Amino acid sequence: MKLEDFELGGTNLKSSDFKQGTVLTTEWEPDLKYAWDNGVAIGRYLAELKEGRIIARACHSCKRIMLPPRMFCELCFRPTDEWFYVQDTGTVNTFSIARVNWDASRRGPDEPALLPAVIEIDGASKGMGILHMLGEVEPEEIRIGMKVRAVWKKPGERTGAITDILYFKPIAPARHTPPAKASAGAKKKVKTKARSKAGAARGKR
Repeated sequence: MKLEDFELGGTNLKSSDFKQGTVLTTEWEPDLKYAWDNGVAIGRYLAELKEGRIIARACHSCKRIMLPPRMFCELCFRPTDEWFYVQDTGTVNTFSIARVNWDASRRGPDEPALLPAVIEIDGASKGMGILHMLGEVEPEEIRIGMKVRAVWKKPGERTGAITDILYFKPIAPARHTPPAKASAGAKKKVKTKARSKAGAARGKR
């Protein structure tokens, strides 16, 4: 028994049938909504961001302060122990200079480059941090190890999202006063004094 031995029912359709409206069709734009369960750890993390704070979780077994927070330690295979507030400052672990948008389209010639970076947050364990954007800095000025601080949205504009932090900006380095340059007269006196000492040393010989 072969399939080709049987005559299949139905009506053959061509693309022209749809274009000419000889078959009944319908179309609509679906209005689909999705919900994501934040969970206990990320839910608290986002709620704290809305208040202008960054919170982590501590594991007393491995002594790590984990960020983003999680309720279970993947190294110790045990629940984490307590909430722990960390700073809104950190260090650039790695970064990228992107001249394309999220959809891979080229940014315009007048659009600044996007500057995503992994920021190790102060107060969290080494290597713990978040992926965010850098701002108020030129691409050529960015360095791995650069200290940065979070720039927050105004309290009334926060929604409990990672974008409540607008970006991280460099922390201005301490200003150092350059040493004063000796005047020509002072240099001459130093040279004269040095020659006098050299002459005295020769006279003692």
